[in-house]
Amino acid sequence: MGIQINGKGLLIVLSGPSGAGKGTVCSALRQQAPELVYSVSATTRPPREGEVEGISYFFKTRKEFRRMIDQGELLEWARYVDNYYGTPRRFVEERLNEGKDVLLEIEVQGAKQVKECFPEAVFIFLLPPSMDELHARIKGRGTESEQVMTDRMQAAREELNQIHSYDYVVVNDEVARACHHIRSILVAEHHRRDRIFKEQPDWLEGI
Repeated sequence: MGIQINGKGLLIVLSGPSGAGKGTVCSALRQQAPELVYSVSATTRPPREGEVEGISYFFKTRKEFRRMIDQGELLEWARYVDNYYGTPRRFVEERLNEGKDVLLEIEVQGAKQVKECFPEAVFIFLLPPSMDELHARIKGRGTESEQVMTDRMQAAREELNQIHSYDYVVVNDEVARACHHIRSILVAEHHRRDRIFKEQPDWLEGI
């Protein structure tokens, strides 16, 4: 049998400050690369109209979510506005074992948790073209008070200080270009020597 380039799928972690355009880029990626699996989060908040179990979220009670935490069933989790959110390990690992690439769009804090238990993941930090552009994007929403904007800019600076923990940086100056760069990263990662021969360690025997 010849060497297999596409074996186990890649776990891709995409982070970036509010205003960098993570959601927009991920939506575009899903259209351009339908084979890419978008991770489904678990949450304790009640379903909203139109949301579907296992597609929008895995809806859990607080007791179920706490059990998942205690039994190590989450790659990462956080509490936000009195509800819990997290990434189920089983869903991700099953998709990866099927050879599918899985995309996690999560905050810096969640990415740290993933790196501790899944260091072989590919960590990508999405940047705005400049801090001035970031400020303009947040202001352009027209829904943020001056204090909220100040807080978001400070949070962005703190998140940028964690950029050294990531493998790649992609500047989102144009969504199509950012998607192209991310897809190029995935192609390169699938062809890394250490990934190929980790899965097929005996291939070079007899040379």
